[in-house]
Order: sequence, then C-alpha cells, then structure tokens
Amino acid sequence: MSRPTEVAYQFIRQKIMEGIFLPSQKLVESELSELIGVSRNTIKKALLKLEQENLVTLEENKGATIKSFTLDEIINYLEIREVLEGLIAKTAAINISDTKITQLEETVESMKEHLDSNRFDEYSKCNLLFHNIIYEASTNKQAVEMVNKIKTQLQRLRIKTILVPGRTQESYKEHQKILNAMKAKDGKWAEDAVKFHVSNVRKTIVDNYSFLV
Repeated sequence: MSRPTEVAYQFIRQKIMEGIFLPSQKLVESELSELIGVSRNTIKKALLKLEQENLVTLEENKGATIKSFTLDEIINYLEIREVLEGLIAKTAAINISDTKITQLEETVESMKEHLDSNRFDEYSKCNLLFHNIIYEASTNKQAVEMVNKIKTQLQRLRIKTILVPGRTQESYKEHQKILNAMKAKDGKWAEDAVKFHVSNVRKTIVDNYSFLV
C-alpha cells in the first residue's frame, strides 16, 4: 500500500472506529479526497481495503457506505468471539510466561486506577492491552486473527459499552478473575472466565442496544 493510500485508509478507518462516520452513512469520494488531500483514485484504493475488513460496503455506481450490523448479526459475532476467546485463553494460561503474568498484573492495577478516577478512555486502552497480552501468550494464532477481525468490526460498540452504568465495574471484576486463572495457569478456569466476560459484553449490548447504536 502506497503512503497516500495508507494515510487515507487510516484516516477513514479511525473516523469509523470513533463513531464520527456513522453506520449506513454514505462516503463521497470527492469530499474525502478534498478533506484528506489525496486523489480520488487513492480514496478508491483505501475504500477497497476497508471493504476487505468489512467496515464499508462498495456498490457499483452507488459508492461506499459504512457497514451497519443488525442486532442479530452482532449477537452472532459475539457468540463466535466467545468460543474463540475461550480457546485463546485456554492455550495462553498453559503457556504464559511469568513476564507476561507480571504485565497482566500491572495492567489490571492501571485499570483500577483509571476506574477510580473515572478515566474511562484510559480504562478502555488498558482493557485492549490486557487481552493483547493474552493473545501474545496463546499458541492458537488463527483464533487470535479471527477474534481481532471481529473486534475491529464491533469496536464502535465496545467504545460505547463503557458508558453503560455499572458495566466498567463489572468488567474490572471479570478481568481480575481472568488474571487469577492465568496466574494459576489453569486452562479450563481461564477459558470459563474469558467466556463469562464475553457473554456479559453480549448481554450488555443486547440490554442497551437502543442506547449504543
């Protein structure tokens, strides 16, 4: 990917992830070209890359539209993620190094500090870091790849779930349990703890869907 295409791709992707570009919104190539300062052909290439990530839909003579998921589709994605995350955590717990356990402990400590200070954006960043440490420890790299694709598509919702009253406190407790399972190097416990965490994410989205979309 050329430098201008990468710049355009990252710009549009970030706007989608942050919810500035909204689901079902039309993306006009000429407007994006002027906004980003690149050619329309560069915008086309960037949109093709975003289509591969299932973030936009491209239709001939109609242009690009930001992908919108139904509640049923979101539930299906999260059910798939729950199973895959369980597999990842199981292998990670068995193979995780002491160094990575220390990293998890430090991350959970930071999560608590951010939670106590109501710094939810920073809490969310630590949340991502926590799971990435587990992904790095897992031997099931194919499952990690698939989970990351699902998380990319649903990231707009993940950002909003931290605003649901009480959800961040529940999330913190769930991460503590996952940490304890990792420290014990208990694959089954880790699998169950992560699956419980993802199932609660799904429940939060279902219960608060009208607020989140």
